[in-house]
Order: sequence, then structure tokens, then C-alpha cells
Amino acid sequence: MRIVLAVVLATALVSEAAAETVVVSAAHLVDVLRGRVIDEPQVVITDGRIVSVGQRGAAVPGGADVRRIDLGGMTLLPGLIDMHVHLGDHPTHEGYRSLPYTDSYWVAQSVGTAKIMLEAGFTTVRNLGRDLADVGIKQAIEEGLIPGPRVIPAGYQLGPTGGHCDYGAWLPPSYHWTAPGMGDSPDELRHQVRAQRKNGAEVIKVCATGGVFTRNPGQQQLSEAELTAVVSEAHMWGLRVASHAHGTEGIKASIRAGVDTVEHASFIDDEGIRLARERGTWLSMDIYNTEYVQAHGAENGVSANSLRTDREVAVVQRAAFRKAHAAGVRMVYGTDVGGSMPHELAAKQFATMVENGMTPLEAIQSATRNAAQALGRERDVGAVEVGRFADLIAVRGDPAQDIRLLEQVAFVMKGGQVVRPATP
Repeated sequence: MRIVLAVVLATALVSEAAAETVVVSAAHLVDVLRGRVIDEPQVVITDGRIVSVGQRGAAVPGGADVRRIDLGGMTLLPGLIDMHVHLGDHPTHEGYRSLPYTDSYWVAQSVGTAKIMLEAGFTTVRNLGRDLADVGIKQAIEEGLIPGPRVIPAGYQLGPTGGHCDYGAWLPPSYHWTAPGMGDSPDELRHQVRAQRKNGAEVIKVCATGGVFTRNPGQQQLSEAELTAVVSEAHMWGLRVASHAHGTEGIKASIRAGVDTVEHASFIDDEGIRLARERGTWLSMDIYNTEYVQAHGAENGVSANSLRTDREVAVVQRAAFRKAHAAGVRMVYGTDVGGSMPHELAAKQFATMVENGMTPLEAIQSATRNAAQALGRERDVGAVEVGRFADLIAVRGDPAQDIRLLEQVAFVMKGGQVVRPATP
């Protein structure tokens, strides 16, 4: 017993001795929890988590043993969170252009896109479906094999046979292929929730309506009973549910079913806005990507009909965004990068959100505080606060005044490790 105790104490002492303390200071800090900017902040980090947030120059336990990073006149923020990404997709592979690529190609592509997003300041992303590549990418990142953000994977998307998320619907009937994740009854969809969880999914993505690049985006494709089955099963297992829903009735059915976030929400009406506000449903509205689609969609293989639909949906969606925000509906930052625009453009949506009614601080909170709440991970990410991971970014200037500064992040730290060092 004494030998065991001695080993435990020795291990604890070695661990304590190996603990690294890093001190990061800057001119300003955006406090997303209290909605203010703090001057002369100093963030103390030990073993990847924040242990104190104080004033620059304050005494630090350990003294000369700490590593210091002084960012001068920069502004610190929490690492950003994109709630709707597709690491394994890219807009240059739209539709049938994806068919020449072997299945494992999408995993390799995810390695590159994960690195791009992390270096752009997105230290956490929620990957909303394609296949199980996102589970593998998450594991490789956590093992330190590849650089990337914290990934919340969804595995395969759930939906009905022939619906928006059934990639087999693009093929002639002779191929007899239906995408994994499809189900045509409440029980089949419950099974799919269990299957995704078994394979490593941490969020369930369900397709309640059509999509801009497939069929009529307003068409409801799952019944409220089917959506309720998905939600009840997922919540029982401790998983949250994101519902792809452009169409009015599909949005409302999703909210009534109890989904945690509604993706796109393009045709949400007054009743849908009221339901979302009353039930606390988060909206994740990708209101920037049409700029890229209209500029480059044709060369990427998007059909003329889909380009027209994209233009029409964008006008309605942005109006809906303004109305929902004014009504006080809870909102998070979701861009649909990969599915509709390149990953390096993810931060461009901030400016579009401000142009459509948000203050710069509200837009920042949508990608930090709000997103962490919607994920149920307030103890880990989304704010510069004691106990959370030391996921930090910095920009040159005040993003609470000029939101476009987030398009040029100058410094990135994830879990206390510098990913992108500041340059003079």
C-alpha cells in the first residue's frame, strides 16, 4: 500500500512539475459574456486551460518560470466557433463533379480544410454531415497527428429516401444506391440516430426540407412525428439535433419537435419566429455564402436553375434574419463552408450579419458565447474565462468597431498552444 501511495505521489509531483504556465497579454479583450471590451488584459494559462484573467503586469505564480506572449496593441477574443461546416466537402466538387474521386479522398481533403479553419481563428467547428470522415478527423486532431479545430462530428446525415441528404438521388435508378443515414419512418430514423452515435457522432443532423442545390428548398420532407422521433432518441442519448430546414412548414415542425438548432431557416414566418423565441431554439442562418455562389457557382458546376434559386432564397433569408434578430430569437454563427463556399471565407459572414441588423458585438457573441451555449459546452469553449480551454485569437484593432478585422486574424492559440504566432 505504501509503495502504491509513493508511486501516486511521485506521479502527481512529476505532473505538477511538468505543468506549463503561459501568460498572454494584449491591449484589449472582448468580454463576450458581459458584452464589453476590457483594457490591458492578462490571461494566465496552465496546461491548456485558463486559470486567471486579470490586468497586464499583475504578478503570476511561478514568476520567471512562465512563458510570456505579449501581443502589444492587439485585441484578444475567444476562439471562434462555426456551427455549420462541411470539412469533407468543397464547392469546386459540386454535384456530379464529385463522382471521379475515390471515397477516401474526402478524408484527405478534410485534413487540409481543418487546418485552414483553425488558422483562420475557428478553434471549434460543428461538422454537419457527409460521412464518418469527420469522426476520424476529430480523432486524428485529438491525437496530435494533424492540426485542426475541436470537431463536433455528425457522421451521416439523416433524412428520407430521395430527400435532400440522399446523395443517391442524384444517380440513375439502375445504380440502386441510397445514402447511409436515410429512414422512412419514426422507427427507422430512431435506428439511424443510434447508428450515428455508435460510430462516434456527437450531434445529429437531420434534413427536414429540400435544399437550394437539390430540389425545392421549401418542400417539407420529414413529418413532425419523424422529427420528434429523431429528437427524443438523440436527447435520450445526450446528443443535440441540428435540422436542415429552409421551408416554412419544415422549420415549424422542427421547432415543435424540439430540435436544438435550425439550419438555414430561410423561409421562417412570423409563427416560426414566435415558436423559436418561445422555445429557445437557436437559428443558424448562413446569410453570406450566396456572394460566393453567385460569383463562382457557374464555374464550379452549379446549374443555372440552382443559381436562380440561390438568388431568390438569399433575398428571403436575409429578410428573415433581420426579422428574427429584431424579435429576439437566439442566433448562432453557421456558414455552411464546404457545402457552398471555401473554408477560408468563413469569417466573411460576420460583416453580412452586421449589415443585416446585428451589432459587431452581437455577431462576435453568435460565434462565441451563443455557440458554446447551443453546444452545451460553456465550461470548455466560447469565452475567455477561468476554467475554459485557452482558445484565443487576436486581431489588430477593435473588432467591436470594425467587424471585418475578424477576416484577418493575426494570432491563434488552441488549448494553450500557439497555432498562428503574431508577426510584426
